[in-house]
Amino acid sequence: MSLSTRTLGWADFLAEGRGARLALICLGVWLNAADSLVTSTIMPTVGRDLGGYAYFSWATAAYMVGAILSGATAARLSAQFGLRRAMVVAGIVTALGCAVSALAPDMIILVAGRWVQGLGSGWIVGACYAAIGAMFPQRHLARIFAAMTGVWGVATVLGPLVGGAFAEGGHWRALFWAFAAQCLAFIVAAIWLLPEDAPPAVQRTPWGQLALVLAGVGLIGAADLTGSVVLASALCLASVATFVAAVRINGGAGALFPRAAGDPASVIGAAYLSYFALTAAAMCFSVYAPALLQRLYGLSPLAAGYAAGLEALGWTVAALGVAGLSERWQGWVIRLGVVCIVGSLAALTWVMKAGPLAAILVAATVMGAGFGFSAGFTSRRVIAAASDETERELASAGINSVRQVGNAAGACLSGIVANLLGMSAGIGLASAQASAVWLFALSVPMALLGAIGAWHVAGAKAEAP
Repeated sequence: MSLSTRTLGWADFLAEGRGARLALICLGVWLNAADSLVTSTIMPTVGRDLGGYAYFSWATAAYMVGAILSGATAARLSAQFGLRRAMVVAGIVTALGCAVSALAPDMIILVAGRWVQGLGSGWIVGACYAAIGAMFPQRHLARIFAAMTGVWGVATVLGPLVGGAFAEGGHWRALFWAFAAQCLAFIVAAIWLLPEDAPPAVQRTPWGQLALVLAGVGLIGAADLTGSVVLASALCLASVATFVAAVRINGGAGALFPRAAGDPASVIGAAYLSYFALTAAAMCFSVYAPALLQRLYGLSPLAAGYAAGLEALGWTVAALGVAGLSERWQGWVIRLGVVCIVGSLAALTWVMKAGPLAAILVAATVMGAGFGFSAGFTSRRVIAAASDETERELASAGINSVRQVGNAAGACLSGIVANLLGMSAGIGLASAQASAVWLFALSVPMALLGAIGAWHVAGAKAEAP
């Protein structure tokens, strides 16, 4: 491609208000990305200060539970009330959640604050994905996903650094206040950059799907609250089954998900399966890697945060590296990605306990690269497979919803395994060593399930330019 062609392409991409929309989308992605990377770094310090090791995974799971509920309804709310109103409300809710977390006197209140944060963040990211499907033509999707990946790259560098600095200084509460301030900036940006919405539209409410989503959220919450491993496992599995039932209800006017979402033989259904299973499998690393690296290898919170952040760095570098590949190579790259994810989780089963540390860092980077290889092309094929504009918006927003369900299920299951191995009493050497093996060993079958879905997506035809 010549320089003049590239210039014209970017000029077309940024024309007609698309540049402003992209800026707002990147800001929304930043709030989600930075939160994920920063809070994983400070959680060992928060657990020590609030005495909440038994609830260690709750702070992550509660955030994801809130994000599931809001993410599943984000596309509908944006369509009914308008993007500007939806994003302003989402920013307000997220800021309130940050304030509750900052003021929390104990772990239970902090978990409640994290749930409210997740609720707002799910609306923010879901609205951003809905905007991609509704406002940008197919020819610009590669640049949009590359820009979003770039935001994750910046968060990868700044997130652990900021989180580690606040954790080592004992000022983790100030970090939540800083996030609240960023949410206020997002609200101002939404009001400034987006045109005023039309009056709210009247649409049919999908009560059946909403009831199932609420039931699934409740079951995940109950799984995190119970002290019985057997009951928690059953509740977690029941929540997944409930979400599957919600997805399998046929789409249409006012629906939460596209028609093909519940059919694993379709491109959209297979992609959603891969999103859920691969994300759930990788959550054990996101939740417990910083704590394990600090306990088993003596890393500081800052160093452990950067070590865990290598997953996001690998994702960013890989995604940017393959963004310009032609359709001919996209299926192969999706397959390469899932091989990297499954292989790295298998490798972590062997090296997380005894090292060497370099092998852990390489495995984390390769796992992130696997997501970077596969995620963008999978998302583009999901959007391309939608039958019309309504389905396209639902399919696009559903990407975030299904990932959030995977995140919550993965965090819940990881918490069950870790607590069963003794982590509820604190991060002792014996419990850390046992968790370093079994958390990853039990994630491999889930990752293989996701690989099956991704393999099917890889064989589908990519979108037209």
